[in-house]
Amino acid sequence: MSILRRRKGTEPKKTSDSEPEFEEFKDKNKENNLGSRRLRRRRRCGCVDGCCWFIGCICSIWWLLLFLFNAMPASFPQYVTEAITGPLPDPPGVKLAKEGLRAKHPVVFVPGIVTGGLELWEGHQCAEGLFRKRLWGGTFGELYKRPLCWVEHMSLDNETGLDPSGIRIRPVSGLVAADYFAPGYFVWAVLIANLARIGYEEKNMYMAAYDWRISFQNTEVRDQTLSRIKSNVELMVASSGGKKVVVIPHSMGVLYFLHFMKWVEAPSPMGGGGGSDWCAKHIKAVMNIGGPFLGVPKAVSGLFSAEAKDIAAARSMAPSFLESEMFNFQTLQHVMRMTRTWDSTMSMIPKGGDTIWGGLDWSPEEGYECNEKKPKNNSTQTAESDRGRKSVNATRVKYGRIISFGKHVADLHSSEIERIDFRDAIKGKSHANSTCRDVWTEYHDMGIGGVKAVADYKAYTAGSVLDLLHFVAPKLMKRGSAHFSYGIADDLDDKKYEHYKYWSNPLETKLPNAPGMEIFSMYGVGIPTERAYVYKLSPAGDCYIPFQIDSSAEGGNESPCLKGGVFHTDGDETVPILSAGYMCAKGWRGKTRFNPSGIHTFIREYNHAPPANLLEGRGTQSGAHVDIMGNFALIEDIIRIAAGATGEDLGGDQVYSDIFKWSERIKLKL
Repeated sequence: MSILRRRKGTEPKKTSDSEPEFEEFKDKNKENNLGSRRLRRRRRCGCVDGCCWFIGCICSIWWLLLFLFNAMPASFPQYVTEAITGPLPDPPGVKLAKEGLRAKHPVVFVPGIVTGGLELWEGHQCAEGLFRKRLWGGTFGELYKRPLCWVEHMSLDNETGLDPSGIRIRPVSGLVAADYFAPGYFVWAVLIANLARIGYEEKNMYMAAYDWRISFQNTEVRDQTLSRIKSNVELMVASSGGKKVVVIPHSMGVLYFLHFMKWVEAPSPMGGGGGSDWCAKHIKAVMNIGGPFLGVPKAVSGLFSAEAKDIAAARSMAPSFLESEMFNFQTLQHVMRMTRTWDSTMSMIPKGGDTIWGGLDWSPEEGYECNEKKPKNNSTQTAESDRGRKSVNATRVKYGRIISFGKHVADLHSSEIERIDFRDAIKGKSHANSTCRDVWTEYHDMGIGGVKAVADYKAYTAGSVLDLLHFVAPKLMKRGSAHFSYGIADDLDDKKYEHYKYWSNPLETKLPNAPGMEIFSMYGVGIPTERAYVYKLSPAGDCYIPFQIDSSAEGGNESPCLKGGVFHTDGDETVPILSAGYMCAKGWRGKTRFNPSGIHTFIREYNHAPPANLLEGRGTQSGAHVDIMGNFALIEDIIRIAAGATGEDLGGDQVYSDIFKWSERIKLKL
């Protein structure tokens, strides 16, 4: 018992001894909690203070730079540039004015796709306050403020390809329609400024602005744009004392003007009723810049998966931002829904099929070296000097396969590829839920069976790509087939080729009967340009786009032309030289069935030289698709022709690429 009592006696003692320790522990714990809260508060305040300090520094620096920019003399930036790079050459307009050149022939500009401004004339309630404000071009402010409203108004009717009910968007008129695409990003502005140096002004310069979203013939049906171009050209010729116009189309504007030249000759009501000699009476020269005469592979990837090279890279790095339902963006789906209503995009699908673009195991560009340096000379048949060169590519690139599902498929011989025809495949049931209606694309009607059938076909050439697009986007291609054609004519005298859907395809039409007219093909070379793609299936999900460029596919040293899932060839970064140069190199060269009157054709290539530093902006020797509009050599050529010179006066052809060699490999009856 005493032991028990002793134990009981010790227990209170322990308890009483532990109380101060426990209290001390609680006090320390409180102090620690209080200290941690203070530390967190300090960190939070420190983070906010740091952000405010950073924003304050940025704003202060910005205002300081703005003050210095406004305070400094206007000549100071030029002084700094000259101090670093040396004296700047005179702009072409200044140089040629010193030589005595003066304005002579009226000039007509024909802008390409996306570069012309579009403004709102009627819209839905979400577009309140935007009457006659630019929805395309300018600052694109409404895209950031109300993106879904912007997409709704920029989209066309999916059945008619024209305005949706209650919406009217029309092209901006005048030279301001396409002088700048966005603030600081010139398109036609540099050329206009240089023409003004030798005496041109708005009375003898005309911007043939049109709604680049709709099909070429529908620009006449809805807006009478073709009739306006005809009237303005006739007025300019009459008011200049009978001097013919020099027409300068760019990019898709090249195809649009091809359509115009057939339309203006054709009898009404389908045509303009100008007669077979209208072009001979009114046009001195057509100087095509970056013309996709035979289409561009980039159009296929854009219609197939709303991608090009840069979009594919972004899609692989940030898939949740571009295509998933995270933040409810679904960016690519909205882009595809919108662009698939623009019928004009179908004008640039590759034309001529496998005859022009190559088959599963051949292409005109075989042997092209992606890393080679182009020689700097101006001889017409430059390609002849390159015949002895050996290709550094260990793997021969099969450019004819515009789409390959898997890198191994892109490399194999066609006999080693097991393909299952997709044309009669059962598409299966749609798994799209009701929310997908907001970002509807025709993929939502394909089902898993249709997606699998497309991938099982493995490889698509320019011929089978058309069947592919009909399979995955039947409504889109139904509209497109009514306005465009992509074949090669057997008999150009066949009455069916009098229909307007053939007029923008140079392989299914004749040039005008105008032997005194000249046609130039002017484009940049020396820039890797998209030619073919490696695709893969996307991870399944609601409202997803099932196909995407496999940006992980790299060629390495064995095939340096393959980078980021894209095979590259020579061109201006957008249009391969095969499309830009073939017609003037061979298809229209001399008297052919496509050029029965023997209109003189010239190729003027501009070897790309990037700007040496940031002070040069986009450069004065660029060969890139849009930046070439500021290329001094190109501008000088245009001004000389507008002032009265001929193609022979310029020195004839100026070629740096293998366009003549590649053209000879195309077996087309001429």
